[in-house]
Amino acid sequence: MSYFKEIENEINKAFKNKGYDTDITLSLSNRRDLGEFQVNDAMRLAKMFHKSPIEIANEVKTELELNDNFTNVNIAGAGFINLSLTEKALKSFINKISSDINNNIDKEQPKTILLDYGGANVAKALHVGHLRSANIGEALNRLLKTLGIKTISDVHLGDSGLQAGLVVLEIKERFSDLICFKDDYNGEDFELPITKEDLKEIYPTASLKSKENEEFLNEARHITYEIQNNHLGYNKLWDKVSTLSKIDIKETYDRLNAKFDLWEGERDSFKYIKDVLDLLKEKNLSYVSENAIVMDVKEDTDEKEIPPILLQKSDGAYLYATTDLATLYGRVKRFKLDEIWYTTDIRQELHFTQVFRAAYKSGIVPENIKLGFYGFGTMNGSDGKPFKTRTGGVMPLDELIDLIKIECRKRLNENIVEESQREKTSEIIALAALKYADLLPFRATDYIFDPGKFSDLDGKTGPYLLYSTIRIKSLLNKANSQNIEYKNFYTLKNESDKEVILTLISLPIILKRSYDSKSLNEVAEYIYKLTSIYNKFYSENKIISEENQELRESWLVLSKAVYDTNMLLLNIMGIDVPEKM
Repeated sequence: MSYFKEIENEINKAFKNKGYDTDITLSLSNRRDLGEFQVNDAMRLAKMFHKSPIEIANEVKTELELNDNFTNVNIAGAGFINLSLTEKALKSFINKISSDINNNIDKEQPKTILLDYGGANVAKALHVGHLRSANIGEALNRLLKTLGIKTISDVHLGDSGLQAGLVVLEIKERFSDLICFKDDYNGEDFELPITKEDLKEIYPTASLKSKENEEFLNEARHITYEIQNNHLGYNKLWDKVSTLSKIDIKETYDRLNAKFDLWEGERDSFKYIKDVLDLLKEKNLSYVSENAIVMDVKEDTDEKEIPPILLQKSDGAYLYATTDLATLYGRVKRFKLDEIWYTTDIRQELHFTQVFRAAYKSGIVPENIKLGFYGFGTMNGSDGKPFKTRTGGVMPLDELIDLIKIECRKRLNENIVEESQREKTSEIIALAALKYADLLPFRATDYIFDPGKFSDLDGKTGPYLLYSTIRIKSLLNKANSQNIEYKNFYTLKNESDKEVILTLISLPIILKRSYDSKSLNEVAEYIYKLTSIYNKFYSENKIISEENQELRESWLVLSKAVYDTNMLLLNIMGIDVPEKM
């Protein structure tokens, strides 16, 4: 249990001692001149107990003043209780978290959440549009684990759409003699005649052909249908292409520090599609419309039109909604889940509204499993439009990372970073710049990414956080090398070290807000605030050379608490820290 929660419990006890047996919420004060914390529950309780808020607040105030953790207890306005923490309480907090930073984290109720993020398309290069799903999804995954929640992460690859038919058809035109294209093919193994480099060119070529040649497009659609219906030769070839493509996809996700428990795709749901369609038919939920199979999901309370969900096209092909429903069917069947979270582009909100309604209405997903769609906005270039290559195409994600890497390389202190480490260090800093900038705005917000601005060592950037964290580590290492012990926090000197402690105390609130909003912007803002406040404290005090032994030890304990907190939060955001920069 965090110290913040302990304080809240003490305040709850004071209310209960006065006969108000109800849960109280402690919040940070927005009027620091009145107190560091605030309790606003007197207004709510006034209606319940038919008393004035001031009367309740004054009753509780007398109880709180008996507690040696609190000072400056006062009432403001209609009944707001303000209070501050005594030096004894502040010292107790720092000593508690200095032994284990996890003592500053409140765990959530045990549950299991499956997260669906990533969503790369097989046989296509990951582009800048794939960044946010992987980055936000991975950070949410790490946040949940930090809060004690069991997670299952699935990359959920797009591997059954038209790109499958396009790629197979293009390979067929180039290598028509492959045994998998023979009418009498029996499943015999064969060698794939293309490389990873070839694959990067094959899909764009086939896609262009489909736009210029309707016959080519129709044939690709037919092959897509055949793949969805277990054509032996096409599926064998597509399996090999998928395996080859996943190598590239995994390399890019590894660069982003995005890890997945499951490397499954839409095709993994195929074995459940018949069961799903049969279930919907048996329950009279699906019907035929213009030779296609559809299902109504609109509700009487809808304020805008929610169209029917299309499950099977007139040509027999399945759609994204079909595989998503079948995937849900399989997930519920295989795992004991409390929630399933989807992190994709916010423009897919209607799709997930339809799928979730169909899942609940049909019973595919029971009501006790919460389905959540947490969409995100777009990352744009300085012109306010999605990043493009010099030729005007969508920029590959690897290319964007390399572009930022060049900016970060310019800023390396080559007197500190050895030549053998410069490439690796530049990569780490580039990813910190990219990932932090991506998590800084609220999840659903569009934002502009400027490689130069967000690679800077000054300002609200990933490199600034890395540099500051490395500097704290260097300070602690220097203390260790001089055999300076720091085990206990003894004393406060002034407002700057107190401000650091108060900021550290608020960490559980920030983690809870991020969990509730499913967005890391609170964490990103908090780590910048904490780091900036600590840097002010650092600049005002000569920590290692401080002659007062108790003060020096206290400051080192405080520095380690900030370092541990930064490392915790950087890890949640999927950001590594280099040795030097």
